[in-house]
Amino acid sequence: MIWVEIFRSRRRADCEQRSFVLYALGITAEVHADGESFLLLVPTEAEAQARAHLADSEAEARRVEPVGPPLRLHRYAWAGCIGYALVLLVAAYCANQSLFERDWQTLGALRGSVPRSGEWWRAITALMLHADTAHLFANLCFGLVFGYFTGQMVGAGLAWFGTLLAAALGNVIDIVVMPLYQSSLGASTAVFATLGLLSAYSWRKYGTTRARWAYRGAPLVAGIALLAMTGSGSGAVDDNTDVVAHLSGFAAGVGVGVLYAASRLPDRLGWRTQLTAALAALMCAAGAWWVALT
Repeated sequence: MIWVEIFRSRRRADCEQRSFVLYALGITAEVHADGESFLLLVPTEAEAQARAHLADSEAEARRVEPVGPPLRLHRYAWAGCIGYALVLLVAAYCANQSLFERDWQTLGALRGSVPRSGEWWRAITALMLHADTAHLFANLCFGLVFGYFTGQMVGAGLAWFGTLLAAALGNVIDIVVMPLYQSSLGASTAVFATLGLLSAYSWRKYGTTRARWAYRGAPLVAGIALLAMTGSGSGAVDDNTDVVAHLSGFAAGVGVGVLYAASRLPDRLGWRTQLTAALAALMCAAGAWWVALT
């Protein structure tokens, strides 16, 4: 067998590293010492293939992933989280005390009969009701975590307005496929809407088009993974998981996140608009309950 030199270095490790690459590709290679240098040798008939593989390997090693735009974090994300917690806690108190002598769960829960009854406000009111304290606590914890990071990314006002919009849309989708006599409630749809918004906005905003697909899609993949891990939480009155609501909320949140990134609203709007968006979300929630209770 005739051997030919395809690489030379003063460091033996350089030659051995390349020999491992060739070995993994099924090409025989040997490292020989030549005075102060080390040679990487391959059979003559494998020279062209070995050189091509090494060239590709070195080009891949030199490749530098493009750096995306600098991360801009909005202030006062905590304020939106306080608002979220207060809304859920106040709604829980009112429902527990049957305020105004009304059964809040009966009037506000999501029902499969909505397409016939026309009570579409339930798509919003159901988000503020919970089956028990554990259900409320779980949605508070997850919602505060996802909501805080989303508020940092897009601003507190846009974050919670987009969450309410996506969660209501998710509940509407759930209503369409829900059996006629099924009932569901809980903020879990909003929690997963927030997760979808955060994942999609990060994916579209900071995933550069020149980067590898794994880098571009990492935020969205992470969001889907969290959905799979946490999406089995309770979401229905009978303590069964309302998987459709979780999935539809996440999907609607992805749509809102993509819209935010495409329109660049979070970068263009100031604190006054953020405050207006937050107040609009509160007014929508209060208006839905006004219609439900009157």
